[in-house]
Amino acid sequence: MKVVLATCAALPKGDGDDDALFDALQRDGVDVDWLTWGSDTDADVVVLRATWDYTERLDDFLAWCDRMPGLANSAQVVRWNTDKSYLVELAAHGVAVVPTAVVAPDAEPDFPAGEFVVKPTIGAGSRGAGRFTDHAEALAHLRSLGVPALVQPYQSSVDTNGETALVFFAGDYSHSFHKGPMLAQGLAESETGLYVVEELKSIEPTAAQRELAVQVLDVAAELLALRRKDFLYARVDVVEGENGEPLLLELELTEPTLGFKYTDEDAASRLSAAIRATASR
Repeated sequence: MKVVLATCAALPKGDGDDDALFDALQRDGVDVDWLTWGSDTDADVVVLRATWDYTERLDDFLAWCDRMPGLANSAQVVRWNTDKSYLVELAAHGVAVVPTAVVAPDAEPDFPAGEFVVKPTIGAGSRGAGRFTDHAEALAHLRSLGVPALVQPYQSSVDTNGETALVFFAGDYSHSFHKGPMLAQGLAESETGLYVVEELKSIEPTAAQRELAVQVLDVAAELLALRRKDFLYARVDVVEGENGEPLLLELELTEPTLGFKYTDEDAASRLSAAIRATASR
C-alpha cells in the first residue's frame, strides 16, 4: 500500500506534528511519503495534512482534489468544508454554533455589541482573523479582505478557558487537546506566514463537549449524504458559551493539526489503522 501525506511547498515535511503518524504508517508496513499538493501521484490514499497555502490558490487546490481518487477526506468534503459558511448551515440544522453571520465585503453589517470577530469565510491558520470592538476598524478590515467574511460575537470564555479540540478518526473519538487564546485586539499575527502559532496542551473534554462533537459530525455527514465513519479524520473545535454550554466554533475536515504531540502514543496508530482500512475499501 502506498500513502502520501499532502503538504505545501513551504512545509515539505509538514510542521512536525504528523511525524508520529508518518512513523506509525511505516511501522505498519505502509509505503509512505510526503507530497506537495498540486503534484501527481499513484498513491492508494492521499491524506491532506499541512496544505495551508491553499487559500491563495483555492480553485487550483479544489481542482487538484477533484483529480485525486484516493483523497481522504474526499474532494466533496473538502469543497464543503473550506468555506466556513457551513457554520450557518449546521446551525440551521440544530447544532449549537457560536452565533455566525456571513457578510459580503461591500456590505454595511450590523456588528454585534461588545467584542466580535471578523474573519474570511475561506481561510486557514487564523490568517485574516481580527477581534474588534470598534465598528469602524472592523468595517475597514472587512473591506480590506475583499471576500465574504464571518462575523461572530467573541466568546469571552476563550480568554480564560481557550478552546477544546476533539479529534475523531473514521467517526470514532480518539483524543482531545486544548488551544489557548490566539486573538488579541486587532488582527491575528502570523509568525510563519502560513498560520498563527497556537499554544497547545492535552486536555480531557467534558461529556457535553463530546456529545456536541458527535452531533456535529452526524449532522455534517447527513448534509453530505455520508456516514460519520466516512470522515477519515475530523477535528471539532468547541468553546464555552455565555451560559456555560459548549458551542461549535469550527469543524475541521480538510487539513487540521491533529495534536499527536499532546496525546497518547497510540493515537497515530489509530489513524494509521483508519488509513489502511480506507485503502482496503
